[in-house]
Amino acid sequence: MTDAVSVPRFACLRCACASAGRRRLFGLAGASALALVGLPVAAREGVDVGPPSTLSKLVPAEQIERAASGQYSQLLRGAQEKRALGPESHPQVQRLREIAKRLIPHTYEWNPRARDWRWEVNLIGSKQINAFCMPGGKIAFYYGILDRLKLTDDEVAVIMGHEMTHALREHAREQMGKTMATRGAIEIGAAIFGLGGGGRLLADMGGQLLTLRFGRDDESEADLVGLELAARGGYDPRSGVTLWQKMAAANQRSQLEFLSTHPTGPTRIADIERALPKVEPLYARAGKPPRTFGPPTAAPKSTG
Repeated sequence: MTDAVSVPRFACLRCACASAGRRRLFGLAGASALALVGLPVAAREGVDVGPPSTLSKLVPAEQIERAASGQYSQLLRGAQEKRALGPESHPQVQRLREIAKRLIPHTYEWNPRARDWRWEVNLIGSKQINAFCMPGGKIAFYYGILDRLKLTDDEVAVIMGHEMTHALREHAREQMGKTMATRGAIEIGAAIFGLGGGGRLLADMGGQLLTLRFGRDDESEADLVGLELAARGGYDPRSGVTLWQKMAAANQRSQLEFLSTHPTGPTRIADIERALPKVEPLYARAGKPPRTFGPPTAAPKSTG
């Protein structure tokens, strides 16, 4: 596995809780404002998770996306040096990029910046069960998650939608904002006395984008929005249930690194099942993929 091939910009084409409930109030606020002025309110189809946290505004989006792009490029260079970067001709690279094409147009509603992101989708030749989408639309799947779990295209779409949501909902930016809010007074005092500055703090946090662990609230949002993205893209959202069942079964055999940042369990699956009635009509009306790929049938020459 050698050359990295970026996906070009498309013009059109890492659990329910109190915080999730807080965020869902946002949708009602906008509707209430319209109702007060006598304008008709159109109900939105799909899931409702409210607005992103206001704490994310403490950190410039451009700075986070720039840091993510640098780390992503470094990751790809390292994989290429090990001959573990999937070439454009690899069937699983083609599969991932075709699925991404169908999901990306539905991301714009969730984050207007997504229209201008330079989306990239790559495959890393490693036995790890892992996948992620960094700020700015930088997606990577590890070969192990496709092969060891024998993921269907629908299950891949659910994972991809989940990971995209972390970027769309700016969960990394929110975490950094929280850190800035809690440590801000210390940093301001240090800066006054010449002992440090917020810029260094942001730089340190920016270097950890690949290892961030999201909280239960963020995981819940990613599950719900990810189901909707998959459904609108023509992939069966019911695969969210089978996906996490597979994850749980694999974790019983050996501790999965993926589940250290994406905890699973009966509660999570139950939450997904409760959300299905909201997204199944979207899937029923969506155009379906003209081609089915399926899981890997043979291991690549290099698996890391």
